[in-house]
Amino acid sequence: MNMSLGKLTISEISAQSAALSAAVEQLQLQGDWVERYLKAEQFDEVIFIGSGSSYYQALTMASTYRNWLGRSATALPSSELYLFRGQNTAANRNYLVVGVSRSGESTEVILALESVRNLPQYTICGITCYEQSTMARLAECLVSPLGKEESTVMTKSFSSMTFMMQAAIASAAEHSGLQAELDAVVEADADVVKRADVFIQSLVQKEQLHKYIYLGMGAYFGIAQEACLKIKEMSYVWTESYGTLEFRHGPKSVVEPGTLVCVLLSEQARAYELKVAQEMQEYGAYVLVVTAEAGEDTAFADGVFEVGGKQLSDEARTVLYLPALQYLGYYTALGKGVDPDSPRNLTQVVKI
Repeated sequence: MNMSLGKLTISEISAQSAALSAAVEQLQLQGDWVERYLKAEQFDEVIFIGSGSSYYQALTMASTYRNWLGRSATALPSSELYLFRGQNTAANRNYLVVGVSRSGESTEVILALESVRNLPQYTICGITCYEQSTMARLAECLVSPLGKEESTVMTKSFSSMTFMMQAAIASAAEHSGLQAELDAVVEADADVVKRADVFIQSLVQKEQLHKYIYLGMGAYFGIAQEACLKIKEMSYVWTESYGTLEFRHGPKSVVEPGTLVCVLLSEQARAYELKVAQEMQEYGAYVLVVTAEAGEDTAFADGVFEVGGKQLSDEARTVLYLPALQYLGYYTALGKGVDPDSPRNLTQVVKI
């Protein structure tokens, strides 16, 4: 591996624990945002919108919102709300639209928010890492202060923004147990980041892999999508992501020796997801399980990375799964002699 490559990327992956802590402190200063938007009862549905990685974290935000608040929410690519609003929303409903954008400058997010901000049934707000961005001037935004990045590929910004929105949702729920879970995540994150670095670097050095499949359900489906994008952006490898059980319905035909199948294991559907993992191993896949805790039921797997926190909800553990997945993209890129700081064809902000 050429360790001189990707210095920005690895420094930002390694710094996400501090970014989570800063997000918690910032949210305390923006409690009025939670009151105005997430606690408000006039909204029939919340729509989280984003593009690329921001859409994938929107999926997890929406899943968390539904489960923790028991209210309707969905996630859409920004372009779907902007160009196909009638196909994605219903008349005579009141919507809160939450724009999700690291830079706050993504053209599609801005266009989508501008397209609905003057419509009577829509209210807009957002979450970003840049308080002076176009989106932050357009709509009131939560700001992850240490989520700012120099690298093109999102890592700590994704973790900190996802976590900050979950913390906002927990605050809106007024559930002390949820807030305690997120405190435990902040406390655990630094150790998880360090262990993930060592674990993934060793895996990449030992294994010869040429296909990468990421599987997740519930709050982890968006994370599986993001993991797929991370390794694709950084190292240009062939990769896909699916809902864990959905992968059995046709897509599993691509599995062969040299295929990594990474299962983001939930506790809610653990037994079912592990059956899928075992089946993929029988087809020749190298099976990596990312889980709260290993057990006899995961002993078959070729690799198991434990994040801890089995007592936590699947939603709360979400950001603890991210370091291993980000490092997998990073070290795979180094192994191929590719610089993850300068991904081909990509820019930090996508504009039309």
